[in-house]
Order: sequence, then C-alpha cells, then structure tokens
Amino acid sequence: MIHITIEDLNGDREPIEIPEGISLSLMEVLKASDYPILATCGGMALCATCHVGVLEGADALPPVNDAEGAMLDTLPDADADSRLACQLRVDDTINGAVFRLRAT
Repeated sequence: MIHITIEDLNGDREPIEIPEGISLSLMEVLKASDYPILATCGGMALCATCHVGVLEGADALPPVNDAEGAMLDTLPDADADSRLACQLRVDDTINGAVFRLRAT
C-alpha cells in the first residue's frame, strides 16, 4: 500500500491508503476520494484546478515537467511547494508524502 496524507482547506489531515500498481494520478485519487478537486482540463496540466502544496516528501517526487512548470508559473499563489496533482503518479515516490489542498 501507498500511504499519503491530505490536508484540507480547514487544516484537517486525513491519511489515505492507495493500492500499489493502480496507475492513477494523485488528481484521480483525490477526485475518487471526494476531495474538492475540479480537474477542469482532465489532467492535461492546462488549468491548475488540481493545484496542491507538498508539505512533506517533495524531495522524493519527480521533477516538475515543462507543462506543469509553465502552468504553475501562471498562478499568483504558487510557491516552492506547489505541484499539479494531475502530474503526480501514484507510485512509491509519493509514499509518505503530505499534500495540502489549495483553493481553486
């Protein structure tokens, strides 16, 4: 199992267990878990409505790709811990990470 923690907009944290090998993005897991993620573009890194902050575990994540970086550069509230959940695959790299939802 892959274990992550989600901090909602109120600051409450909830652990999530995700089966290994499901081949989903973090955005898809968040939507399936009924978190308020719009994902307007469907995971193409075009809308930033799946913007999350990485509170713990950022060093283990893959680097920001060009499309994600370009979209994050357009966000006035993006900072060093910002990522797009649609660009993060659910695999061992996110195990133990803590993600904060951002207002969309």
